[in-house]
Amino acid sequence: MKKINIVRSNQDFNDVIKTGDCLKNKYFILYYKSSEYPVYRFGISVPKKFCNAVNRNKLKRKVRNILDNYKNLYSKQKDYIIIVRKSCLNEDYQTLEDNLVYLLKKIN
Repeated sequence: MKKINIVRSNQDFNDVIKTGDCLKNKYFILYYKSSEYPVYRFGISVPKKFCNAVNRNKLKRKVRNILDNYKNLYSKQKDYIIIVRKSCLNEDYQTLEDNLVYLLKKIN
């Protein structure tokens, strides 16, 4: 994932979460909203109370890898915020991939 495709500011995160649409499943919460930027942007959040920094970063890397593999599923000019749920900690990569791809397909 390129640096241009990352939601960085806290204000943008909160704006997408408060005013955007939401999809949920057992492993992820996905917020999305149209944006004025010409490219898609993603923000990934793993709460601190779930695990230590090493495991949080490992989950973020898995999610980023899934997003890179399925670039054709999301549209330009949208912001996406993915919040990882605690049930992701003990699941394998294939399960996470299937569930996240299902949510992305559901948007379109």
